[in-house]
Amino acid sequence: MWGTTNGGWIFFHPPHVVVVKTMQHRLVLMAAAAALCTTLPAHAQLRLPGGGLSRLPSLPGELLRQTPLTTPDLQRTVLVPLQELRARTVRELLRDHADVIEADPAGEPVRRQELLLVSPTAATVDAALAQGFRLLREGILEGLDLRSVVLQPPPGVSTRDALARLRALDPALEVDFNHIYTRSGTVGDGTGGTAPANNGATAPRSVGLIDSGVDRRHPALQQAAVTPWGCTDPGDKAGASPHGTAVASLLVGRGPAFAGVVPGAQLFAADVYCGQPAGGSAESVAQALAWMARQRVPVVNVSLVGPGNRLLERSVQALLAKGHLVVAAVGNDGPAAPPLYPAAYPGVVGVTGVNPARRVLPEAAQGPQVGFAAPGAELAVALAGGRAYGVARGTSFAAPLVAGLLADELRAPDPGAAAQALRRLAASAVDLGAPGRDPVYGNGLVGEHARVAPERVQAQAPLP
Repeated sequence: MWGTTNGGWIFFHPPHVVVVKTMQHRLVLMAAAAALCTTLPAHAQLRLPGGGLSRLPSLPGELLRQTPLTTPDLQRTVLVPLQELRARTVRELLRDHADVIEADPAGEPVRRQELLLVSPTAATVDAALAQGFRLLREGILEGLDLRSVVLQPPPGVSTRDALARLRALDPALEVDFNHIYTRSGTVGDGTGGTAPANNGATAPRSVGLIDSGVDRRHPALQQAAVTPWGCTDPGDKAGASPHGTAVASLLVGRGPAFAGVVPGAQLFAADVYCGQPAGGSAESVAQALAWMARQRVPVVNVSLVGPGNRLLERSVQALLAKGHLVVAAVGNDGPAAPPLYPAAYPGVVGVTGVNPARRVLPEAAQGPQVGFAAPGAELAVALAGGRAYGVARGTSFAAPLVAGLLADELRAPDPGAAAQALRRLAASAVDLGAPGRDPVYGNGLVGEHARVAPERVQAQAPLP
């Protein structure tokens, strides 16, 4: 995959990263990429916010080699394993923000000294408080018929031990760590948008996005109808996330040589990070899902990955039961990696990515959670903070293509209509791999027509 940093080009091929500085070097590496795809083994990929990024200024730490390369350097370039980079990223996250973040027993980052209870009884909460737990927050997830309670462990008790105490206190209690699903860099723009005219359908199209901030000042998104949610100051002009902006552009973006899948649809964009180091928690994602339920957004795209979590699972299942569709990236940790969530929850539409030759990305997850395949490489996307477009790769960017296709079919939450929309999409899919549904491509490939090749936008808005 390709991206940019400090004016240079980034080439990703799991498990390697190469940084070059000139278009000439990019062309050389592009020519070598096909050989790399067949000669290098696939390894677990660094878990970025749901997949590879077109641009990486929001990633924590100094992840990439910044030294300019000369032509002889191409023959002795240091290749950095992405699996090592992910481990370094987690270490730096825990080191730099140890006041608000810690690791769970599996090494996943969580909000420090926070335990997340799902609809606990009043008696259970009272008993926990009597044992020294402190009530931090509680709230009703209106629209999902759930209640969340966040407790702090008693003084001197680790989060892990406190979790065990709560489970012993009430064996029926649903309690978990407050997992962090990714790390976003900046807060999205919050200026208003003008709703597009209806295209004659019986109901206007709408689609949801749970991600990081969206740069609505980019030309591809200036005319989009975007309803923001999640930050205390949605008018902050400090910037927006490359990831959220790229995914939003694939859904509703439009320009002279660029178009998302549903450019006339209204986008309900939930920023669950707001530039906070401990943003993107299970609690925040659940609250965003509840907002989507209240807004009656029929299809919600979640290009985020992380471990299983009780509150997240219950929230997803409650939304699905009301007739919404949740579309999620299956992740880029490799075909042998454990399943990632929310894509692996029952009923969620998990999406993998393929390259322009219809081959599955070697870094993409595989398994029964894969529902569909969509283009996930060499995709033009809007870049935050300017007028330029970038090149994206990863299941993060395949998922919105599927979400947009479903949003074009499902105009309001309805269980029967949602099932019918899925059947129609499956019937239109190109069967790849083993006949019928398989763990690599799911029901098959959809959305090929929605991929905008980077060459198409380069003439209108040159890539950086």
